Amino acid sequence: MELVIADDAAAAGRLAGGIMADHIRGGAHAIGLATGSSPLGAYRELIRQHRERDLSFQRVQAFLLDEYIGLPPGHPQSYARFIRDEFTAHVDIADDAVHSPDGNAADIPSAAASYERMIATRGPIAVQILGIGGNGHLGFNEPGSSLRSRTRVKTLTPKTRADNARFFDGDLARVPTHVLTQGLGTIGDAGHLLMIATGAAKAEAVAAAVEGPVSAFCPASILQMHPHVTVIVDPPAAAYLKAIDYYHFAFVNKPAWQGF
Repeated sequence: MELVIADDAAAAGRLAGGIMADHIRGGAHAIGLATGSSPLGAYRELIRQHRERDLSFQRVQAFLLDEYIGLPPGHPQSYARFIRDEFTAHVDIADDAVHSPDGNAADIPSAAASYERMIATRGPIAVQILGIGGNGHLGFNEPGSSLRSRTRVKTLTPKTRADNARFFDGDLARVPTHVLTQGLGTIGDAGHLLMIATGAAKAEAVAAAVEGPVSAFCPASILQMHPHVTVIVDPPAAAYLKAIDYYHFAFVNKPAWQGF
């Protein structure tokens, strides 16, 4: 695992977007996308490189981590709509190349299994961008999730629903209670896991994920078991890290040939 402490949230987003762009230029045919506020800076950088540096997504398939169950199609807070509005509508990726779990399927377990098969047959995902929840969730794998789990239904914790109520005009009653999410095992199949976390509210979760024990009660700690992980944080999100001096030293002395 490599941990990079960027100067600020904007720099963290630029670095994450640049890493994803390098994968695409290197021939990645499948990428994994996350929603929420953490990846937005990375998506802005990808859009910029598309417009200014001829970065093309025409040969790329994209897979979302998760989706609410029960929101109407096109709902402004659905994750399929979010990723289109914030990213894919601004680059040259085809709409039918952007895939998400079907939270409105008549048979939700079958939809989960179908999405899992799609990732397996159209992948592997070269690079998966990730955020982290304040309670350490990864995707919507809440604390207690199996470290080997696959795409499935999850019940959101009260904390996660409360955190997400801001996207529903502060009305907790409008926040769905269930989601379809890639499992921790599914996420771990990606070749490169790229997690971005910014802000003081993520500091405890970042420290638990990076330096704490590997535990189902901090799902993001599964990153420690993956052979290729980059974690990018800003200074507030790095506040509780114990080895912060080492992370700075390692990055400053990173060999030019090593890359990300």
